[in-house]
Amino acid sequence: MSLTPLYIDMEGKRVLVVGSGEVGRRRAMRFIEAGAEVAVLGQEVEGAVSIAEEKLEEWIKKADLIVAASPDRSLNERVTELAGGKLLNRADDPSRGNVVVPSTFKIADVSISVFTGKKSPLMAKYLRRRIQEVIKPEDILMIEVQDVSRRMLMEEVPDHRKRRRILYEISEDKMVQEKLEAGDLQGALRRAQDIIMDRGASGDS
Repeated sequence: MSLTPLYIDMEGKRVLVVGSGEVGRRRAMRFIEAGAEVAVLGQEVEGAVSIAEEKLEEWIKKADLIVAASPDRSLNERVTELAGGKLLNRADDPSRGNVVVPSTFKIADVSISVFTGKKSPLMAKYLRRRIQEVIKPEDILMIEVQDVSRRMLMEEVPDHRKRRRILYEISEDKMVQEKLEAGDLQGALRRAQDIIMDRGASGDS
């Protein structure tokens, strides 16, 4: 099975979660928070519709994504068979599904996911923590500076190669970095604007 990382808009999508143990509840909440319409076969999960096993086949047919997370492996196998070619996450045996829910964390607008090729969920969590330790507050603020600068450049500089060079210069600018390290976002934005007006008006290509 060859997998490729994607970020998908789950707003309004139908997700069926079979199983409401720790993993099932966690996955259900993840998709609820993403705006999906979630149904759960198992104990009640706040924000999700609870369904009876008699309705399982009906819900599988209309689900956009199915999560088989029951402690009952035979039930997960039944769900897998009924799912056919639909998007399926098998919590107990990822090789039996075609969707992996990776170890993920979010800081402000930054989302980072770690996947070890189904070899070690433990190491995925460990690497996630290591990455979290590396990301600094000024890195997150730089994203805001780059966003504002990019939109400004779209209006001021028609050449995309020149825009890219200026954005890189802003990211490497010592004064911008010092402002961000001090938590002065507005000061960093003013410095970025000065760079844009200077480089954008220079006519350099």
